Amino acid sequence: MTNDHFLSIDEINSSIRCIMFSHLPPLNSIRVFDAAARLLSFKAAALELNVTPTAVSHQIKALEHKLGTLLFERKTRAIVLTPEGGKLARVAYHSLQQISAVLEEISANQTVVTVSTTASFAAQWLVPNLEKFYQLHPEIQIVVKTGEHLEELQKNRRIDVAIRYGQYDSKIKHTTKLVSERIGMYITKQYLQDFPRIEDSTLIETAWQNPDLPKITWGNYLSTRQLNKMKLKILAYDQEHHVIQAALAGQGIALVSSLLIHTALNHGWLVPHPNGKTVAGLTYYLVTTADHENSRKVRIFREWLLEELKQYR
Repeated sequence: MTNDHFLSIDEINSSIRCIMFSHLPPLNSIRVFDAAARLLSFKAAALELNVTPTAVSHQIKALEHKLGTLLFERKTRAIVLTPEGGKLARVAYHSLQQISAVLEEISANQTVVTVSTTASFAAQWLVPNLEKFYQLHPEIQIVVKTGEHLEELQKNRRIDVAIRYGQYDSKIKHTTKLVSERIGMYITKQYLQDFPRIEDSTLIETAWQNPDLPKITWGNYLSTRQLNKMKLKILAYDQEHHVIQAALAGQGIALVSSLLIHTALNHGWLVPHPNGKTVAGLTYYLVTTADHENSRKVRIFREWLLEELKQYR
């Protein structure tokens, strides 16, 4: 009779797994490395992770020490990934995305979709319609981030989707056309009564901050009208929702999107000008990344947008 102990299959498999993963660094150090690799800045990574740049630097140095190789080349005012760092960055990004997607899918907590879009679209259409979304999907919270700067979604992982405005190109990957707008003349009933003639009115338009957007101006809109354009009074704002607010305040006729004016029309705050017509405008389209595109929360939000915007097509 001997006291020899023979390992079971489960014990052997457990030992193998321990050996396989014993060389892996802590998950938090991979998360810190991923942020620094995407943003190529310890300072920007610290801002994203809500820690100090010194903490990021220490985490990266500890990771490099454990791996026995440099992941970044430090330059005077920049950091650059080494070939080894580049390999790890690609795997780290996709692995963290997969973990995040699974955790959101199995978690009972509320899921968050962070949306980057223009201030005008957020104020005039998205926010007024979000209650409909919450009634259907109370488990998903929409966080709206506005600005005219185009977010680089591959770098800023906090953004799940962007709703952009301009000329849509179907060849660009991970994009979905939402709706193409119509541009028209909108006015309060009182202003129309006071100034029935276009040439006597103040005309309000948007001067885009983005120089790449084609201009939509009163000059173009009235190009076929027999008006003395030298005498027309035209005001411009750099945000379309400011144009709408000016019209609501009875300051003139707004040349704006029929999509963004929808709420004001429904409430009777503004009306189409009887002498106006609608012309083709630009397109709103959704942009995401390969990692976010098929996540449940993004899929639900995209499908809701497409359904809600059908009425404007």
